[in-house]
Amino acid sequence: MEKAFIGDMLERVRRQNPLVHNITNIVVANFTANGLLALGAAPVMADAIEEVAEMAGKAGSLVINIGTLKGKDVEAMLAAGKAANEKGVPVVLDPVAAGATAYRTETAKKLLENLEMAIIRGNAGEIANISGENWVVRGVDAGEIKGDPIELAVSAARKLNTVIAMTGKDDIITDGETIYVVRNGHPLLTKVTGAGCLLTSVVGAFVAVEKDFLKAAAGAVISYGVIADIAASKTAAKGPGSFQIEFLDHLSQVGPDDIEKHSSFEEVR
Repeated sequence: MEKAFIGDMLERVRRQNPLVHNITNIVVANFTANGLLALGAAPVMADAIEEVAEMAGKAGSLVINIGTLKGKDVEAMLAAGKAANEKGVPVVLDPVAAGATAYRTETAKKLLENLEMAIIRGNAGEIANISGENWVVRGVDAGEIKGDPIELAVSAARKLNTVIAMTGKDDIITDGETIYVVRNGHPLLTKVTGAGCLLTSVVGAFVAVEKDFLKAAAGAVISYGVIADIAASKTAAKGPGSFQIEFLDHLSQVGPDDIEKHSSFEEVR
């Protein structure tokens, strides 16, 4: 994938202003909405069972995030996901802390059994647990990486028949065949609540304008990492509060030239 194509996807998000329907958690809703607006997308945070199916059918993508689960939320996720699948709207799943509790793990698996996912974005522990690997997850932490993360991501993509965007020190995006390894991103992202959740919604914005799910996921992750790198270069000495504001600003400012200059990724297979 050429860097110019990633820049083109970013510009398409801004031109097309896609509606990204988020069923997400209470901790990150505001940050996610502001981040999508800064990027150039149009967020909607509808989660009422009475309207989610209708909203999902009108959206450019549906993002399901299981961060703060309740029974009614699961019903809404299933209803929205089924409507999106019927309308051909791509669904992006963030299985937050799958593996930390039985309820989370079972909910993630229920969603996977009933819905067709275009992309799943998670850390290594979450990806391992939803794909049947035995990893210990503490809260939203990834847990200890025991084996080859590339093989984990590839195996999960094949088992679940989806694109996996597995984020960590290096990010791995794969459809089970082609593999991108991304080396952009900054540790300050781990100090901002909702940074991972916003990334999942940014993936939703990219997949709303690009039919190739693998390229959409990789482009979103690469762009997000470049934005984080640039924001951190300006604020690292100040701390995570300043970084968060700078990051939101650069979501609206970073363009194709920045992707060309700062992106660091390779296709390894």
